[in-house]
Amino acid sequence: MEEKKFDIIGIGHPCIDYLLHIDSLPGSNESRFVRDGSWQCGGKVTTGLVAAARCGLSCALIGAMGDDLFGRYCYRDFQLHGIDLSQAKLRSGQTTDIGVVLSEEETNGRNILYRRGSYERIRQDEIDFSFLEQGRYLFIALVDELHMAAAKYAKKHGVKVLIDADSRPMDYYEEILPYVDYFVASEFVYNMSFSDRDYERHMEDILEKGPSAVVFTFGSKGCRGLDKEGYFELPAFRVPVVDTVGAGDTFHGAFFYGLTHGYSLKETARFASAVSAIKCTCIGGRAGIPTPDITKKFLETGVIDSAPLMERVEAYSWGLDDFFREVAKRET
Repeated sequence: MEEKKFDIIGIGHPCIDYLLHIDSLPGSNESRFVRDGSWQCGGKVTTGLVAAARCGLSCALIGAMGDDLFGRYCYRDFQLHGIDLSQAKLRSGQTTDIGVVLSEEETNGRNILYRRGSYERIRQDEIDFSFLEQGRYLFIALVDELHMAAAKYAKKHGVKVLIDADSRPMDYYEEILPYVDYFVASEFVYNMSFSDRDYERHMEDILEKGPSAVVFTFGSKGCRGLDKEGYFELPAFRVPVVDTVGAGDTFHGAFFYGLTHGYSLKETARFASAVSAIKCTCIGGRAGIPTPDITKKFLETGVIDSAPLMERVEAYSWGLDDFFREVAKRET
């Protein structure tokens, strides 16, 4: 088999999240103390790539971001995780997306305030599609002209395609299904598309349209999947939840670990569920992403080796200027 340079090539765009952990949301004209705060990068495919990189996989990003402080922070964070940015662009004079995320202790829920940046997303005419041939998997999250072209090119050249399906009904994904190998979707897709709980039948219908495997994630209710080996259901892992931001993105990134290590679909989903659960014990979508060793220990013993994760939490708790100063200091 031809040797590939990258395990995963993702097409996506980052944002930056200012994460605040609070006991409960304030009412009108009320205030609350913040338990913890953190600047971390986000984005569906981009956080998934970081999770995959934390699992030891080689990753590359095709995308864009502004060259403001937030964009440069995201760019540097990718570099620190070893992600190839040869196909990523910093848009001069443009701003990056930012979200303010309020994570509630009371409900284990989150509320997000979002401002879209001024930067232009990556254009189809900027992409060298032959670059996709260097990857074993293409990782996408949207269905538009660019992503359709990428999926078709990948399929034609023997690159497996995984799509992170979220926040839209199945009708949105119909056109791309013939070019997708792994359809991994959230409970929001399921609930917007189907009115019953006949999970296996609906997954069979999706398989008939092209994918070789389908998985739906249901948060605290676990996940369900189907491929040629059959249907399965897995419960969610019980952990002390601090923040669920990025849980689904992390699941998708860790999913590639199982795919690249010969796991069955069920084993792959179980591993990804464990990585996602461990992530939820820390604030933000990036700090709590574990390594395979931490994950395997958790799967075997139920114990989370939190010391390395707390080091990441501390690093992400720096102010943005402190982040750049600390990184520069460590590299000298």
